[in-house]
Amino acid sequence: MANALTASDFDQLVVQADKPVLVDFWASWCGPCRALGPVVEEVAEQMADKLAVYKCNVDDESELAQKFQIVSIPTLILFKGGKPVHVMVGNMPKADLIKEIEANI
Repeated sequence: MANALTASDFDQLVVQADKPVLVDFWASWCGPCRALGPVVEEVAEQMADKLAVYKCNVDDESELAQKFQIVSIPTLILFKGGKPVHVMVGNMPKADLIKEIEANI
């Protein structure tokens, strides 16, 4: 299950993480975000041993959205060592998402 990510726990959960972290920047009013949500949840469960997954609501956490220059949602950012290493924008099938993640972790 992907937990919510806030600006206040970003350093602890992402920067200090001991494994790669995938952050899903989304909003409740965004259709493609709602479509991608279950895919992100499945990936979180399937790759739990390799990856931590969090969801960041851009309406609630505009500071984080601005920090990472989120202009389109859904945007998924893969972090390694606390730094963004790969960005994926838009809805995508689960197989494609897993391929993108595995190629970059």
